[in-house]
Formats: sequence, C-alpha cells, structure tokens
Amino acid sequence: MKPKTLLTLALLAYAVLSLACVYIVLPEGLEAPKAAQEGHEQKAWYAYATNVSQTAAGDLRIEITIRNDTGEWSTMRAVENKPAVLTSSGKSTNCETVFVSTGGHRFAPGFQMRGYTTGNKSAPETQLLYVECKGAQAEAGAKLVIDYVSFQGELDDYKPEENKTTGKLELNLDDVVTDLTYPVAQTVEGLILAPGTSITGLSDNVVTLLDAQRGESGFLFTWQNFNPTKFPLKTHIGTPPVIGADGILYGVYETLDIAPIPITPANENMQWETEAPVPQDVSGCYILLSVESKKPRTYLNYVIDISDK
Repeated sequence: MKPKTLLTLALLAYAVLSLACVYIVLPEGLEAPKAAQEGHEQKAWYAYATNVSQTAAGDLRIEITIRNDTGEWSTMRAVENKPAVLTSSGKSTNCETVFVSTGGHRFAPGFQMRGYTTGNKSAPETQLLYVECKGAQAEAGAKLVIDYVSFQGELDDYKPEENKTTGKLELNLDDVVTDLTYPVAQTVEGLILAPGTSITGLSDNVVTLLDAQRGESGFLFTWQNFNPTKFPLKTHIGTPPVIGADGILYGVYETLDIAPIPITPANENMQWETEAPVPQDVSGCYILLSVESKKPRTYLNYVIDISDK
C-alpha cells in the first residue's frame, strides 16, 4: 500500500475515534468557568433566596435577590400572568404572587438588587422582590422556578423589546443567603465612572454630572450638556435611578425622553437638575445613567460612583 494511502487511512481513523469520544479532558489551565462550577447558567440572570418564611395568613413567602450575569446592561421581569412553581415533597404548587423585576430599568452587569421603586414621582413606594405561595410550605429539598424575559444591550425606544431572551430562575430553598453585599456583586472592568466624567452622547453632545447634593427627600443632581455643533440640540437622559448598599433601585421608571431637558444653543453649555428619592440612611450609592446616543431615542448606559455622598 502506498505511503499516501496509509496516511489518509490513519487520519480517517483518528477522526472517527475523536468523534466517538464523549469525555474530554481540558488542557491544564482551561477549567470550567466559575459560573458553571457554581451550578447556574452563564450569560443569564441569577437569583438567590434571601429569606423563606410563613406569612400571618399561612402562605409561604420567598424573598429574592436577582443578579445580572448576562454580561450586558439588561432589563428583566417575570413572565406576566404566569405563576412561579414550587416543588416540595414531590408536589408542585403554583405561586400566583410574583414580584420579580428590575422595575423597567436597564440594570448594570455584575450588579444585584432586591427591590425597586414603584408608584409615581409624587408618591414613590418600595417594591421588594418576592414570591408568595398560598397555603404552601417549604419542606427539605424544596425548589422554586420562575420564568422570566429579559432585554439585553442598548435600548432603542422605538423597538424597546429587541434582543429579547427568556430564561428560568431556579432557587433551592434550602440555600438561603443572608450575607450578600449590594449593589456590586462582581466587578466589571471599566463599568463604573467617577463623577465629572465627560460622556459623549447624541450628535457629539457631552453630558457631565457636575454635582450631587443630598437632602431630606433624596439626591439632587446637576447635569451639564455641552453642544459642540452649529445647531441647537439636546440629549435625553431621563431621570436616572440610584441604587445603594440596601439593594433597592430608587426612581420610578418612565420613558427616557419624557423628563424635560433644555435645548443647548450651538457651542454652549446648558445645565439642568434631576432628583432620586433615596432615603438619607442609604449609603454606597451609584447612579445608573442612560444617555441618548448614536441616534434619537437610542441609549447607552453608564454607572457613576457617588458612594462617598
């Protein structure tokens, strides 16, 4: 047999054996990612049970923290009108009361939260994240599953539900976590900006946080827009929310171009103010800022560190 023919047969045999293998040893240094080792899905939302208790009415209540592990800015919410499912002692129970959401806001990668502001600006209320299962109990080995939808990446207000993904939050109720640190769960390089950082937005307008003052009703932020063009322009940022060391995202969500923004004359600066209803005893705060960029009503997101305020 010719040497060329022998080489061809050898290569074919190697290919067949390679495809037949079902166990692969990773080269040294290429271990499985940490997220996979911990048993939760990569590039998805993750949830912790932080308290499991019975209400006065005899219902099971599971308090929850959610963490953005998608690697991108993302908003998420439990699927509407779909119950969470509790599995306990081999029995499945539909849990109709489900409050699991980012409150409509785009949320930073690597951050985690346990509640958000609802209601309206004149009467904001705090909505904690939790599920209640009527008349149920959590026996040893109980699990809770919540179906959710999320929307990743930059926000286009003309197509707010682009980049939609679906997933499941799966909680082992034996593993109640009580020592979480908010809001940063995992540091993402380059994500967090210092106050005063210039952020380039729509039509090269430059948005800057000039000042952050704390009062009885929350934060008062002073923003500046610099317009380097020959035409009057404005850049929307909405009313940016704030999250602190208590894990609550403060600020009622609204469409980002609703908040009034002054027009900046050509080659001039313009200043305006926004507020966030953060209680005085909440420390370690960060602004989650959306800046109109690339084209009208398309937004990129930034974190500004005001943890010293």
